[in-house]
Amino acid sequence: MEVESPISELEGAPVLRPKQTPKQQAWSPYINNGGTTIAVAGKDFCVIAADTRLSEGYSIASRTTPKIFKLTDKCVLATSGMQADASTLHKTLQARLTWYFHQNGKQMSTTAIAQLLSNTLYYKRFFPYYTFNVLGGVDEQGVGCAFSYDAVGSFERVKYSSSGTGQQLVQPLLDNQVGLKNQLKVAQEQLSATDVEDLVKDAFNSAGERDIYTGDYVDMLTITPTGISSTQFELKFD
Repeated sequence: MEVESPISELEGAPVLRPKQTPKQQAWSPYINNGGTTIAVAGKDFCVIAADTRLSEGYSIASRTTPKIFKLTDKCVLATSGMQADASTLHKTLQARLTWYFHQNGKQMSTTAIAQLLSNTLYYKRFFPYYTFNVLGGVDEQGVGCAFSYDAVGSFERVKYSSSGTGQQLVQPLLDNQVGLKNQLKVAQEQLSATDVEDLVKDAFNSAGERDIYTGDYVDMLTITPTGISSTQFELKFD
């Protein structure tokens, strides 16, 4: 749009100038620090993994920031997204789990923790934690379980799940190799913990080649009824 300015004294005709567009100063309380997480549940185990790169825009703030948080001896949470919100969420969960232990003399079960995480996220639904969570472990019967969440606490128990900036890269691989989707005449076989660990390594190596926010190292934990074992492997550093 154009508006008419005062008449020019030299030409005696109006001078048309473009109308300036008002500027709006935008600010967001959120930032996505990137990262990818994966959880795959088996018959009596669950493998959960996350990379350690912490990014801010096109810069790498840290190469060794863990995204995996051990909640109990049978339950592990992996969180990507905003590091500040992830840290606050982990501290809140740890406080509530500590209260539960002191009141009941035992650790909370994995399925109960899944509901606790859902309630915690839903409580903040009007100003949500900017986090993307996958929860993995074994339940009271010793069966492997994984839980998938959205930002405000809606969740479901699944066989496998992923989240973060590399989700679009690793989820199709999990759908094909674990869920056996889009495969014809393929027998359903129980994957062993070693098979799942190798698959998770392949998924992260693939994501690290294509997602600039996934890289450096991967922390991988295998949860069984007898305990938790952990390993770490390298990805690309560029």
